[in-house]
Amino acid sequence: MILRKTVGKEQHNLRLDDAVATLCAGVSKSEARRIIDRGGCTVNVALVRVASRSVKAGDIIEIGVMETGRFQELLLPPEALLYEDAELIAVTKPAGINSQRTPYQLKGTLEYWVAEYFKAQGNSEPARVVHRLDRGTSGAMIFPKSRQGAARLSKQFQNGLVDKLYLALVSGRPEQERWIVDAPIGKVTSACYGIVEGGKSSQTEFRTVASSGDISLIEARPLTGRTHQIRVHLASVGLPILGDTTYGGQTAGRMMLHCSAMTFQSSRCGEVTVTAPLDGEFEELARGIAYSPNT
Repeated sequence: MILRKTVGKEQHNLRLDDAVATLCAGVSKSEARRIIDRGGCTVNVALVRVASRSVKAGDIIEIGVMETGRFQELLLPPEALLYEDAELIAVTKPAGINSQRTPYQLKGTLEYWVAEYFKAQGNSEPARVVHRLDRGTSGAMIFPKSRQGAARLSKQFQNGLVDKLYLALVSGRPEQERWIVDAPIGKVTSACYGIVEGGKSSQTEFRTVASSGDISLIEARPLTGRTHQIRVHLASVGLPILGDTTYGGQTAGRMMLHCSAMTFQSSRCGEVTVTAPLDGEFEELARGIAYSPNT
């Protein structure tokens, strides 16, 4: 829930946390401070993370109030850092974590973790998000270390020069080992996409890796970069991803979609391929249908 309030004369010169608690019914001062600390508060559109900052009459405050228990800190093990050179890093994003800042938080996102990692190295550059994974999707993400690196990497993504390989566990058995879905994708609702006439051209290559019962492991290579592309294309052929209830998937502990590998060009090291291992839950299900990541 996003709350938008205007500071009145009564709140003029109050601390930000006091002003939020005064203006927003049901938000205590301690909760206001937690919201501000995690990056869920803006004043006149600018992110503010200092609770003691004073506000003035006429300031516009927006806060993102999350459901109880939704926020979590992001602590990654050393092995989550998949690759690093002078230009960029590659990191494994866990499922259930946002790639970048939302109106509710900055802290607890992969963007924030990378920015803090840069700071620890003495790099004052921000974490620039040049490509994204959905919140429920896990796997490899790349972050440039400079503005120039971001421009080079963005150009590779825009020109389709980054090879991306995903793994998905789906309900059903494909009729063929390899196939391509070439179908335009457009927005259907505020948070849902679909195959629509007049949508953006979208192509995905698929390969069946293994099947057991009514579950199959699928490799997906998106040739374009549309929002929810793999999820929409699989659902469109009757193979919804497990855990992807938005597109008809069966309930699961997480959405079973994982960016397994990416190949790109580093100006320092030439062609680079990074590989992100499956997490425990995904790997356990995959092994149950005779899949081994080492084969």
